[in-house]
Amino acid sequence: MKIAIMGTGGVGGYFGAKLALGGNDVSFIARGAHLAAIKSQGLTVRSPLGDMHVPTPRATDTPSDVGPVDVVLFGVKLWDTETAANAIKPLIGPETMVISFQNGVIKDELLRATLGEKPVAGGVCYIAATIAAPGVIGHANNLQKLVFGEYGGHRSARIERFHRACIQSGIDAEISDDIARVIWEKFVFLVGLSATTASTRRPIGVVRGNPASRKLLEGVMQEVVDVGRAEGVNLATDFALDRLRFCDQLPADMTASMLRDLERGNRLEVQWLSGDVSSRGRRLGVPTPRNSVVCEILAVHADGAQ
Repeated sequence: MKIAIMGTGGVGGYFGAKLALGGNDVSFIARGAHLAAIKSQGLTVRSPLGDMHVPTPRATDTPSDVGPVDVVLFGVKLWDTETAANAIKPLIGPETMVISFQNGVIKDELLRATLGEKPVAGGVCYIAATIAAPGVIGHANNLQKLVFGEYGGHRSARIERFHRACIQSGIDAEISDDIARVIWEKFVFLVGLSATTASTRRPIGVVRGNPASRKLLEGVMQEVVDVGRAEGVNLATDFALDRLRFCDQLPADMTASMLRDLERGNRLEVQWLSGDVSSRGRRLGVPTPRNSVVCEILAVHADGAQ
């Protein structure tokens, strides 16, 4: 398949490398020192599952250099979504599929507003990967999974074809017949982890072990469930409790990327996580006091260090 990686960060870099080494025609869209290193040294992935190296990847900062592709894997930070969506228009042909593996539930709404309904499929990823150095992706553990599907649940030829490409490339991949629910299920956990570890500046082990912060964690996630159900998403009423039990199984030192961004003085995605829960709650008449307070606490850090 002809595939473009829009945003060659941890997610795009890892899965793009797997797809390239699996025999697909992959173009990596990146910028700055990362792009320069990929062009000069290739793309390296360091992983407990085995290191990878793509020696001569096609890499550019200009999507129009690539032209129409079969699939765009979209992985930019949420605040860059509209700009990046406009930038990938030269990649879109009549049958092109765009799958966002960004955080949040607003991502595909933003893509559809720019690209229209047809190109956009839904997706979530499960991986801990970051840019370790220019041209180098660091993968932290054995988890590397993609779940994707067409909105509406039909199994299109393009979804089936991409699934085959993933499996042949050694990616743990799954087609979902209810991708909206899968995206919201990840959103429940992600908002809980991000809100609590970033606002307390502590890892999940400390958060879940303190009665007050544990109550905050469960309450933040319950608000996400309440908002999702009000939007018609098929979430179980006790799904927040299910995710709380899942949090009990996580490594005690685990934190959200939002806390790591806060510590580095980077911009935060809080507006598109707890902030999105809060704004949807206001529109739907669903109370979201905990997520609203998290936004207020992190507001002074949201734009990064000044």
